[in-house]
Amino acid sequence: MHILFAVLAGTTIVTSRNVNAMLAKKIGAYESTFFNYLVGILLSIVVFFFSREAFVPFFAPESFSDVIMYLGGILGVVAIVISNFITPNISAFLLTLLIFISQLVTGIVVDFFLYHEFSIPKVAGGLLVLIGLVYNLYLDKKDEPKSAK
Repeated sequence: MHILFAVLAGTTIVTSRNVNAMLAKKIGAYESTFFNYLVGILLSIVVFFFSREAFVPFFAPESFSDVIMYLGGILGVVAIVISNFITPNISAFLLTLLIFISQLVTGIVVDFFLYHEFSIPKVAGGLLVLIGLVYNLYLDKKDEPKSAK
């Protein structure tokens, strides 16, 4: 069941990224980001009411990690705007790998600064994926036809 949910989550990420890029082409990146978050907040409110969770009002951050959690929304907006600009210009495969590597590096940095942990296997895995990405790009460049000069 967990594997199915992981596959579905990955599918929705790639699909939503492409839909957002198409919307950004039609109405603009900033407008697309606005509607992305507007629909997201409305659906979140609907899910909240059906979940019957207790409402906890906003509180002032008590620690640095609280501030980081509140910045997640701002970082999400930045990620959507950047994604809307670059998605039409590179392949879905390359974009997915770049996002994966970015998430891995960010996770390693966050673990290091917040929890004082450093995972050699995560770094090794990230390097292997990065080497594979660079090699794939090299092969793609090699296969491109030479332009006439």
